[in-house]
Amino acid sequence: MRVLFVATELSYEPQGIMSMSAALKQAGHTVALTVADIEDPLAYALNFQPDILAYSVMTGSQRGYFELNRRLRAGLNPRRAAAGQKPVFSVFGGPHPTFFPDMITEPGVDGICIGEGEGAMLDLADALARRNGAYDTNLANWWFNVDGEVVKNPPRPLIHDLSALPHPDRALIYDKYPDLAASKIKHFISSRGCPYACTYCFNHAYYQIYKGERRGQQRSVDDVVAEVKAVRERWPLEQAVFIDDLFILYNDWLEEFAEKWPREVGLPFFANVRANLLVKDPHKVALLKKAGCSTVSMGIEAANDHIRVELLKRRMTRQDMIDAGRMVREAGIHITATNILGLPTSTLEDDLDTMRLNHAARISYPYAFLFQPYPGTELGQFTVERELLAGTLDDIGEVAWDHSLIVFESEEDRRAREHLQRLFAIGVEWPWLEPAIRRLIRLPHNVVVDNLFWWIHKLHKGYAIYYRVHPIKAGPKELLKTALHFMKIKS
Repeated sequence: MRVLFVATELSYEPQGIMSMSAALKQAGHTVALTVADIEDPLAYALNFQPDILAYSVMTGSQRGYFELNRRLRAGLNPRRAAAGQKPVFSVFGGPHPTFFPDMITEPGVDGICIGEGEGAMLDLADALARRNGAYDTNLANWWFNVDGEVVKNPPRPLIHDLSALPHPDRALIYDKYPDLAASKIKHFISSRGCPYACTYCFNHAYYQIYKGERRGQQRSVDDVVAEVKAVRERWPLEQAVFIDDLFILYNDWLEEFAEKWPREVGLPFFANVRANLLVKDPHKVALLKKAGCSTVSMGIEAANDHIRVELLKRRMTRQDMIDAGRMVREAGIHITATNILGLPTSTLEDDLDTMRLNHAARISYPYAFLFQPYPGTELGQFTVERELLAGTLDDIGEVAWDHSLIVFESEEDRRAREHLQRLFAIGVEWPWLEPAIRRLIRLPHNVVVDNLFWWIHKLHKGYAIYYRVHPIKAGPKELLKTALHFMKIKS
C-alpha cells in the first residue's frame, strides 16, 4: 500500500507519525508525508497517488482536517475511478478520534484508530493490500464507516515491549523540513503512559479504554541510547528533549540511564518530572544530575489548594513545588513549569497567586495556558455539566493560549485572564511588576494591545528558552533561522 500522512503544519517531530511510518516501511509499504503550510497537499497527493490518506488529529484542528480530507478525496478519486481503482481510504487517529470516536460519521471519514497506531495501521495496510483495496472490518483498534454503517472493534492490548518497535522514521520529517533536520535540539520518547489521574489530562480517559493495563510502558535504556546515537551520527544533535509524560517513574531504569547515558551519549537533556516524587525521593535529582540533565519541567498548574488537589486531583502541596524547584536549581539544573489559567471556579486572584508560586519555586521559565475543556477528560465533563462552557466543543482552538471558552463573572474578567497569559512569565521573572500587570490586564482587546502583549511574551520566552531551557551553541545564521521558526510557532 501507498500511505500518505497529511499534516497542516509541523513545529516539532511528530512521534506518532514517525513511529507508524517506521512500522509500515519495515513491512514493505511505501510511506510519504505532505505538509500543507509548505506545499500544495493536493498536488503532492496527485503525484504520489496514495491508497491511504492518514491524519493525526488534535482536538481543535479536526474541522480543518475534515475539509482538507474532502479536498484531497475530490481530487484523487476521479483519477482512481478512471484507472479502475477503489476510492482512496481516509483514516484518522490521534487524541481527537480516540476520545471522540463518533467523528466516524463525518463525510469522507472511512476509519478512525482508537489508541496506539503502529499495529493498527500495519494491520489495515496489510488487509487492504491482500484484498486489493477491499478489507476485513474485523481489525482491533478500528471503527469503520461501511456504507453508512459503523463497525466498532475493541482495542488491542497496549504495546508492552516498546523496544520491539523500529526506531521512528525521522527521515520522513527531516527530508521535508531541512530546518528541523539542522536543529541541534531533537525530540525523543523513552516511555508511554502515566500512573496519575489529573482531571485535565487525557491519561485517566485513556486507561478507561485500556482497563487493567499497566500505566507506564518503558523502553530499555540500551534502545533509547541506540536511537539517540543513530540520530547524532546522521543529523546535528546537542540536546535531547524527552517528551515522556513522566521521565522519573522507575528508579532502577533511571539508575541504569544515569550510568550509560553520560558514558555512551554524553549530551545534556530535557525531561518531565513531578514535584512530590522529587521531594519524596531526592535521589532522583542526584540521578538526573549524574546523567547530565540540563533542564526539567514540572506541573504547577494552580496555587489554590482546593483547585489543585480537589479539582485537578494533583495530590501535592505548595511546599512540595517550592522544595522541588529549590532542589533542582541547587543541583545546577534549570526548571520550567506548566500552569493553567482560567480554570472553572477559579478567580483572577487565584491565577495571580499561581504566578507568585512560580517565582517562589525558582522556575526558570513558566508556561501558562488558558484552560481548554477537552472532550474525554474529567475536567472537560465537569465544565459541561456545570454549564461553564461558553460555546461548544467545536469552538476549542488548536492552541491553548489565545482565548478561553469558560464562563467568567464578566467579559472584563475573561479579558484579564487572556492578557495575563501573555504577561504571566514577566510577572514570575520580576514579581515587583505585579501592580503594573494588574493595570495592564484591564486594557481592552485591540490590535495595538494584543500585538504588544504578544511581542512581550514572545521575546521574553525566546530569551528564556535560548539561554535556559535549551542552552546550545548557535552561530548568527543558525540563531536567525531558529528565531524565525520560533516566531512562526503558534504560542
